[in-house]
Amino acid sequence: MPYRGRMADFLHVLSTPAGWVGVLSLTLLELVLGIDNIVFITLLASRLPRDQRALARTLGLGLAVITRVALLTGISWLTRLSDPLFTVLGRDISVHDIVLVAGGLFLMVKSTQELSRMAADPLGTQDTQVGEASLLGVIVQIPLIDIVFSLDSVVTAIGVSGVLPVMITAVILAVVIMILASGPISSYLDAHPPLKLLAAAFLLLVGSNLVGEAFGVGVPSGYLYFTMLFAGVVMLFTVRAARTVRAQIVEQAVADARREAAEQDSAPESGTR
Repeated sequence: MPYRGRMADFLHVLSTPAGWVGVLSLTLLELVLGIDNIVFITLLASRLPRDQRALARTLGLGLAVITRVALLTGISWLTRLSDPLFTVLGRDISVHDIVLVAGGLFLMVKSTQELSRMAADPLGTQDTQVGEASLLGVIVQIPLIDIVFSLDSVVTAIGVSGVLPVMITAVILAVVIMILASGPISSYLDAHPPLKLLAAAFLLLVGSNLVGEAFGVGVPSGYLYFTMLFAGVVMLFTVRAARTVRAQIVEQAVADARREAAEQDSAPESGTR
């Protein structure tokens, strides 16, 4: 009976217009705050063979749903994350700070490795990079790093809504959208190596900012997103311009080859005359 009562309360909240307005608002918020998470998952899964990437993204994000719901249900525990554990150089260090530093350093290492691989193969023409990661390793890393990315978004969701059914539904919807969007994003990045390079640089920037936030010197996320959005737009125009130049060069080479062939064919005819 208590279980049925909780389910009835859950469904009652979602049956009201105000409840669904809260769900849609929080889903949008989770997606905006989860941009860096999608980029990381895409780059991490790209180390796997193509037939395993979708499975890794789906299972990894499925586990991420469990961790996010666990964070939401542990609201009282989340409020204690900022309690000081010890002091370093006159600054109080909490569990929240330790998670940010660990996650930030992990992102910096991963993005630096990705940038090193791209420097060795900027066009992505070599297959040596594929298969360097294991399926299990990628699946485990996705929910672990998702905890770092979702801490602030979960706290924000609690502050915005505070209604557990609304927050859980919004988290599930946001992760489902992430699963659906990660495939096309992965294919697009694979087809455009310069954008993949930009994505790795974005993660390096995010990791550095997470470490800075732990020590109170972080940059607001909005500035990071705008900077990378601007750089992404510029990169898209650059890729498009390079593709146009490449097509023009190919067309010119084909035209020159045809002209030379026509001249060679006409030379014997003029000689016989």
